[in-house]
Formats: sequence, structure tokens, C-alpha cells
Amino acid sequence: MKTILTAALLAVALPAGAAELRFATTSDPTTLDPNAGNSAPVFSLLINVYEGLVRRDRDMKLEPSLATAWEPIGAGEGWRFTLREGVTFHGGQDFTAEDVIFSYERGSAPESDTSSWFAGVERVEAVDDYTVEFYTTEPNPIFPDSIANWMMLDKGWAEENDAALPSIEQGNFATLNTNGTGPYMVTERQPGLKTTLVAFDGWWDDDIGNVTEAVYQPVQNSATAVAALLSGELDLIEPVPIQDAARIEQSDGVDVIRGIEARVIMLGFPHDAENLIAGGEEGNPFKDVRVRQAVAHAINIPAILQTVMRGSAEQATQLIGPGLRGYSENIAPGTYDPDLARQLLAEAGYPDGFAFSLKCTNDRYLNDEAVCTAINAMLAQVGLKPLYESMPVANYWTTLRAEDHDMYLLGWSPGTFDAEHPLRFLVATPNEETKMGSWNFGGFSNARIDELMPMIQSEIDEPKRQAMLDEANRIMADEQAYVPLYIQPLVWGVKEGVEVVQRPDNFLVLRWMNVPE
Repeated sequence: MKTILTAALLAVALPAGAAELRFATTSDPTTLDPNAGNSAPVFSLLINVYEGLVRRDRDMKLEPSLATAWEPIGAGEGWRFTLREGVTFHGGQDFTAEDVIFSYERGSAPESDTSSWFAGVERVEAVDDYTVEFYTTEPNPIFPDSIANWMMLDKGWAEENDAALPSIEQGNFATLNTNGTGPYMVTERQPGLKTTLVAFDGWWDDDIGNVTEAVYQPVQNSATAVAALLSGELDLIEPVPIQDAARIEQSDGVDVIRGIEARVIMLGFPHDAENLIAGGEEGNPFKDVRVRQAVAHAINIPAILQTVMRGSAEQATQLIGPGLRGYSENIAPGTYDPDLARQLLAEAGYPDGFAFSLKCTNDRYLNDEAVCTAINAMLAQVGLKPLYESMPVANYWTTLRAEDHDMYLLGWSPGTFDAEHPLRFLVATPNEETKMGSWNFGGFSNARIDELMPMIQSEIDEPKRQAMLDEANRIMADEQAYVPLYIQPLVWGVKEGVEVVQRPDNFLVLRWMNVPE
């Protein structure tokens, strides 16, 4: 983890007191429901409001939260969690095992965007009001890590407000309202405009800074966000556009924090589509591995990193970065070779290329639109005919889930900081029954990887487990399941005197912040 984590403290410790934080990001969370949006913008906001049984500390190590202890049951039968007593929700309700059982049933339901977190969980039982047991079909040594972002809801509150199940597309009461146990309460929510969080006086912990009110607003125009930071209207913006970082660093009264995020930016393919949605011809050329390899060789990743990312990112070789558990050392970075790309297209029967859609976000990842614009031009240079379209992230996930795409851009940060995480979400064959492949929008499928998955999830011998992960990562590389592009950098802008911790999951933890009064 030493190359991943950057903890930046930009001021000496400040005395505790009342202070307001004004901050902005480019992506407004699509929901306040922790089971209806499995994405970093949602969790980055909601970890300040809701809590799980466990949480990650400043160094990304697992620590107690609503559970004070956990231990294996028997010989790999599952896990027993001892719950924290005396915890209340913002609405005044007591937190008990009943809420854990309810949150499991809600979070694992087919309607939930977090259901795959509970793949392999056979049943959950409450031993008493403050003891809960999770039984798994196979030994699961990383289960506590896998639920670090799982958040507890109050059963009575959710049921009384017709929010017993999440609603990803239609929305319900939990979409705009919250009732957590965390250090902050949402007092105002105007999607796309403003969200206000106020410190919860009844929070059980005391590890909290001086921010008593945080006002969040999404600002899609990066120039507007930078101007607001420089003028003092905002205390923090993320991300800072790479091209503006040097100017901010040279300005009085503001600072730039730099780090490396545990997020790989990649291109995905429509593996299981019978016909492409663009081009008007029958068939799907991307089913041929040579076509997928041609795309990889057509993209000059070092040039993108040098020009678009200004040297602030590093090329990715697989779906996780170095330093994370399960990283494979024997996967070489992709090579830029346009002549080979043209040769592979000709060998696959497409010497003149073909038309297809290329969908990208324009407000989700750092410089995402500029990256896709460069990729669009590079693909055209080898004879391909991409029909490029960028859109806000608010519409993007709906588009991908509706299979209204051919190639697409995706960024992934593993919540467990383990290679099993992207395998489970992005690579395993989509299966509603097993809850696998829930973000595998292109429908990639490989029988050997599906065979390896339960063994990877249950193996406790690290060398054996790493060998299986190495095999899975090699299959993905050979099959060109995705085109890994680069590991996204973290670039935040802050007002001078602001004290903040920058974690590699890009979550903004308000309770660790101090703001000049």
C-alpha cells in the first residue's frame, strides 16, 4: 500500500470548534440510498452519514465500527460479529441485530446494486440483540473486507417510509432522505444543486474534527470550480483539472494535494452482443479476440498519459494497481503498435474497419472526455470507425445497464483492495442467482475464470490463492477482456489551512477534517 496512500495534512492541528466546509466535485451522487448506487460518488458522501459493521482507517486498514469484534465460525463456516451497544440512528431509534438482518436482506435483494457483495452468503442469523452470524457456502477469509462499504439502515424507518427495498431507477423515500448512525446527518438534498450535512451530536465515536456543517455542490465545469476555489467561495474541490494544478500551486491561499487512487480506467467491449448497436450491419466483430487486441494496440497510452494527464498517471497492466492484494507481477503493459492493429483487423476480416459506438462519461473521471477524444482519434487512425458519444454520469449507468452501447469507458476501484473484487464484479459471467458479474456490462464470460472464482474466494493459503489470481489475470490479458489504460491520479485543491486526509479510494471523510474558523 505504500505507493497507494497519500495522507496530506496541510496545517497544524486546529482547536476543536464550529466550522463550515464548502466543497465541490464533478459528479453528484445519483442517490442517497446506499443499496441503489454502487459507485464511489455515492459512498464517498454516504460514509459520512451511514455506517457499516467495519470501516477503514486512515491507512485503509480494517477497524471496528458498528461491530466491536468479529471472528470466524467453526472451520470456515462463516463469521460472527459482536455489535456495538448504545448506538442510535439519527431519528432516535436503537441500533440492534434486527437492523443488521434487515440491511442484509435489503442489500442482497435482486433489486439492490450491492447484491453481489453477498454472493456465497447462505444465511444470516441473530444470536441475540447484539450478536449476528453470517454463514457462507464456502470459507470466505476476506468477507469482513468485502463489506467495508456495506451500510446499516433502520428497519422501522425504511418500512414506515415504503423503502424496504431499494429502487435504482424509480427511486423512493431513501433516494432523497437518510437515517444513519454516522457522524453527519443530511438536512437538505437538492439533486444536482446542493446537499447539506450537519454534525450529529449523538454520534457514538469521538474521532471527529471541527466541521459542524458541510455544504456540497456538484460543479461540472472545471473552470468554474477552480475559479470558486481561487476566489475563496469553496474550501475544497476534487478533482483539480490536471492542466490547472500548476496554476493553483502557484497561487496564494490555496494548495494542491496529489496522490494515486486505487482506480483503474479501462475500455470495455460488447462481448455477448449478437449485433452492434451502431453501424447498421449484422454481427459483432468484437467477439473476435484479434479485434479486441487491435483496439489495444491502436491506443497510445503513454501519449495519453503525457499529454492529457500531464505525466500524473501510470499505465495499468490489469484491473488493479501495484501494491494491492492479488496483483500479478507477470502481466506486461500493452504496447502501442498501429501497424499490428491494422494487421490484426485484416486477419479478422475487417481490413476497412467497421462502425461501432464508443460511449464515455464527461464528468465522472479525471479528464475523461479528453481521454476519450484522444482514443477516438487513435482508433480512427487504424481504420476503425468509432461513433463517439460522451454524457454525464447521471445518464451513463442507465445507458450501460440497458446495453445501449458497444465499447465503453469504465473506472474501477476495488472496495476490498483485493484482485477478487474486480473479478467478481467485472469479469465473472453475469448471473443473478449467484450475484456475480453485476457490473460486467459487456457480458465477458470465461468458464475457467468462473471455475476459479469460488476457489479464490475461499482459499486461505496465500501462495495458492495468488497462483489462481495469476491464472485469472493471465486469461483476462490473453482474451483482452478489457483494455486497462491507466491508474487514475488523485488531485485535490484546498484552501490554505484546511486539514484533510486523502485516501486511495477517493472518499472524502468529513470527520477527519479541520477547517480554519
